Amino acid sequence: MRIRRDMYNIEDKDIELIACVSDALAHPVRLKIFRYIMQSNQSLEPVCNKELVEVFGYAQATISQHVKKLIQANLVEVKKKDKYSYYYANFGVLVQYLNATKRFSVL
Repeated sequence: MRIRRDMYNIEDKDIELIACVSDALAHPVRLKIFRYIMQSNQSLEPVCNKELVEVFGYAQATISQHVKKLIQANLVEVKKKDKYSYYYANFGVLVQYLNATKRFSVL
């Protein structure tokens, strides 16, 4: 029986994407924050750091560190308006991640 090697190859960029996004979503608080941002964006509500502090009850510095990790993974984008930073979920990266994990899991 001949095995097609092409079918089992996954590109390095996909592996890097999976590792980066998985790391960002590995913490329960970051997962909750990302979900909250996604849900707020779907209902067209902007989300700022102050709101995340109120909703989750963590210190501002803690929220900022978690959001920073989501931003580094490109899951969240930041737009500054006046003195506030507003967060938006990057659904494109989430879809790329889900597709890459699908390709990764093919046996």
